[in-house]
Amino acid sequence: MRGMVLYERASRTFHDHPSLSKLVLIFTIGGGSLVAYADGNVNDIASPGAVPKKKKVVVLGTGWAGTSFLKKLDNPSYDVQVVSPRNYFAFTPLLPSVTCGTVEARSIVEPVRNIVRKKNVDVSFWEAECYKIDAEKKKVHCRSTNSTNGKEEFVVEYDYLVIAMGARPNTFNTPGVVEHCNFLKEVEDAQAIRRSVIDNFEKASLPNLSDEERKRILHFVVVGGGPTGVEFAAELHDFVNEDLVKLYPTAKDFVKITLLEAADHILNMFDKRITEFAEDKFGRDGIDVKLGNMVVKVSDKEISTKVRGNGQTTNIPYGMVVWSTGIGTHPVIRDFMKQIGQNNRRALATDEWLRVEGCNDVYALGDCATINQRRVMEDIAAIFRKADKDNSGTLTVKEFQEVIDDICERYPQVELHLKNKKMSNIVDLLKEAQGDTQKESSELNIEEFKKALSEVDSMMKNLPATAQVAAQQGTYLAKCFNRMEEAEKNPEGPLRFRGEGRHRFRPFRYRHLGQFAPLGGEQTAAQLPGDWISIGHSSQWLWYSVYASKQVSWRTRALVVSDWLRRFIFGRDSSRI
Repeated sequence: MRGMVLYERASRTFHDHPSLSKLVLIFTIGGGSLVAYADGNVNDIASPGAVPKKKKVVVLGTGWAGTSFLKKLDNPSYDVQVVSPRNYFAFTPLLPSVTCGTVEARSIVEPVRNIVRKKNVDVSFWEAECYKIDAEKKKVHCRSTNSTNGKEEFVVEYDYLVIAMGARPNTFNTPGVVEHCNFLKEVEDAQAIRRSVIDNFEKASLPNLSDEERKRILHFVVVGGGPTGVEFAAELHDFVNEDLVKLYPTAKDFVKITLLEAADHILNMFDKRITEFAEDKFGRDGIDVKLGNMVVKVSDKEISTKVRGNGQTTNIPYGMVVWSTGIGTHPVIRDFMKQIGQNNRRALATDEWLRVEGCNDVYALGDCATINQRRVMEDIAAIFRKADKDNSGTLTVKEFQEVIDDICERYPQVELHLKNKKMSNIVDLLKEAQGDTQKESSELNIEEFKKALSEVDSMMKNLPATAQVAAQQGTYLAKCFNRMEEAEKNPEGPLRFRGEGRHRFRPFRYRHLGQFAPLGGEQTAAQLPGDWISIGHSSQWLWYSVYASKQVSWRTRALVVSDWLRRFIFGRDSSRI
């Protein structure tokens, strides 16, 4: 009986103190007694069944890069925490369509919680903005954007930080741009533009205005001849001519759309054939394209431009200006760059694995980052030594063939250079440097080797700040995180030419899938890989199918397609909401 009492007391003790790390129970049958011993040094001895602590991954941003990372991350060993001032992902290529009611704003957004709720990874989301990154202490300082009692601040610690905050519009410090221009980076921007367009038509319909004032109010100016500016100008032209002139018939003769571009052509990142077609079509549509014109000042009613060639200045009255001239650095990113010693850059510099240069366990992708591709000539001596296995001081073509794949994988500019030279592989490049394309046993010394690869680095180019690049970077980084532990044991990357072994992962390689430029009137220009150019109505249907397939969910896909059908049947909605 006494033994049972002792047993019950011991059981309660261990039940109430589950943190005790070791138990020893001794029964003495002869004496009927029970002795219980517990080792209370819980800090030194781990529990056999303890679950390993999850690595904390903090993601800043829910744009293309951040959302692609979250969608593809599939490793339950991470505790993911997402911080973003918006609780949704927006399909930004359709923002010009939102400005004119071709597509509704809610059709192109998907709540972040919908995207991550069915994943087997622990994901927490906080609607807040990051205002400081402390890489030394591995902390992110945030503040709520929708607090009811002021701005609430909090700190998030991390093991890995993924920066995908995007970028801000680049104003080039032009006076008056921030105060008087509309931007087109966010859903709210597109909605504001739509309201402004309708407001201007309503104002111009008032009976007490002069014709001169009506012309000013209905003069819409687009600054920037890139894809966004061109597509918005085309959308606005269709909106005015297909819908608004029916509702505001007296305004038809006063409407004017002007596109200002500082360069010699619009869409200068496209093929010349597309550029020429776009300029000709805009001319036929009555869109006034002014090339070589830089904006020097914007006031509340006039925009001042200067001709690049002769410096002539002109003041243009306007009713609304949309500013679309590229991207600038986010203030938080700018401060972080100063903190880690990256100065005089537009974006965070990363290596080919998207790791931020100058700090550990921090990754950056999307518009806020740029890849600092390593040059071949920086490692030319190390590459030569690695290939020269017999230490002869010369390199045979046969020896070099053993490291060809690693060189092409580590330095993507090599492959671009070969394509430019129309060579099948790098061996042909080496033979050309020798002046002998026949002998397989011919040898090169270090100087001849340098000569063969001396022009390779000239093919290096920065990746464009597009949704396509950001999405591919997010997918790539998620795959790296999914295989982080496995890659530590079995590296899958190219040889380390400076050091031993291999890199854990293959470096990021952007694959260009093509680009579109909608030009209005159900005509689109498409430039696809392989120098394939298509312009016209058939490309418009290709644009519809591609953009529908790229939606982040079946819900948004159905909404976007239904909006297109609604526009075909009923036209665009001109209500000011």
